[in-house]
Amino acid sequence: MNVSITPSRVEGSARAPPSKSYTHRAILAAGYGDHAAVRDALWSADTQATARAVDLFGGDVQRREDGTLEIGGFDGRPDVPADVIDCDNSGTTMRLVTAAAALADGTSVLTGDESLRTRPQGPLLEALGDLGTEAFSTRGNGQAPLVVTGPLSGSTVSIPGDVSSQYITALLMAGAVTDEGIDVVLETDLKSAPYVDITLEVLADFGVDARKTDDGFAVDGGQSYRPVGGEYAVPGDFSSISYPLAAGAIAGADGGAVRIEGANPSAQGDTAIVDIVDRMGADVEWDREAGTIDVSSAPLSGIEVDVEDTPDLLPTIATLGAVAEGDTHITNAEHVRFKETDRVSAMAEELGKMGVETTEERDSLTVHGDDSDLVGATVSGRRDHRIIMSLALAGLVADGETTVEGADHVDVSFPGFFAMLEDLGASLDRAA
Repeated sequence: MNVSITPSRVEGSARAPPSKSYTHRAILAAGYGDHAAVRDALWSADTQATARAVDLFGGDVQRREDGTLEIGGFDGRPDVPADVIDCDNSGTTMRLVTAAAALADGTSVLTGDESLRTRPQGPLLEALGDLGTEAFSTRGNGQAPLVVTGPLSGSTVSIPGDVSSQYITALLMAGAVTDEGIDVVLETDLKSAPYVDITLEVLADFGVDARKTDDGFAVDGGQSYRPVGGEYAVPGDFSSISYPLAAGAIAGADGGAVRIEGANPSAQGDTAIVDIVDRMGADVEWDREAGTIDVSSAPLSGIEVDVEDTPDLLPTIATLGAVAEGDTHITNAEHVRFKETDRVSAMAEELGKMGVETTEERDSLTVHGDDSDLVGATVSGRRDHRIIMSLALAGLVADGETTVEGADHVDVSFPGFFAMLEDLGASLDRAA
């Protein structure tokens, strides 16, 4: 699907979709247990991949009419899957499920789409090998397809912290049901640390004790996954909130505002987007108790933003920088190159088609607002949901029509994204 956007003014209310990060963890946590209901879950292409894996491990995921997921778990010991585990485009699924597969007394095979088969899994495979499993890439390059033969035994293991925090999450979640537990020692500084905070929060809500240590993280073995009352509710997603928030900041109607509902505080590092938009000059008010954010447009100015802990915000910030006066300098961004696509280069190249001047370095992206003349163009979504949504935002204020190719990939995290833009007043057209 291609989507064409013409310049538009937006106002009204938008509800944040549930958090993808929390939903992944909650589905798998329920799978590790006996039974749990996961309310307010995001049912997207990515999270469905995690649900399918739980099914293949011997669990059972059923979605009720109200969207609640009723999950019968595999009680800490997954079956050997009867089929290859297809993680589709979900890096979170692949990493978390690879560690779960290591608990099975047999061999599991994991793969994904073309994009996912380029993403690094080597450090996790090495860590699982150190913990007594056989885990390898079929191509010998640390990338999927992966073959994992368990069972996993707990112990101390070291792993780099600057490639993906999901490795640590995977080991902690699996370690809780081993006999010995797992002590994760970080070989390097941890990038994207708030995502491990999310993991610790979800584990605690499921009755599992995991903790930070002087040199990493640890989880005791012999634990059970049991949420209080047998239920868990997923909070709103601040990565997704960044899009209506940025839309209101750059394209808000004169005298109007965009109100975002479901913006309750949580451990998500991407709550930083509220402060970023405020620092750039938009009028932002966050009522944390009510879980609402009101944003109105105003002239924006470029700032410096460190995305070490918030890599998913880079595409949104780049679009804000294309509209702002002066330079927007996005730093500590090297790990953003290892997402669904190289998001640093993708945003530089696609915004470049729209007349935006950028300077790209290995670990940074600078957007030169003063040297840019944002014009409509045909741009590629790169099969990356965050690239698609960020380019669509640029189309709201570009001179002329902007067409985003491959826009259906928003289904990965925000299936209702374009419907939300239309509800806020955006003028757009969908074409197969």
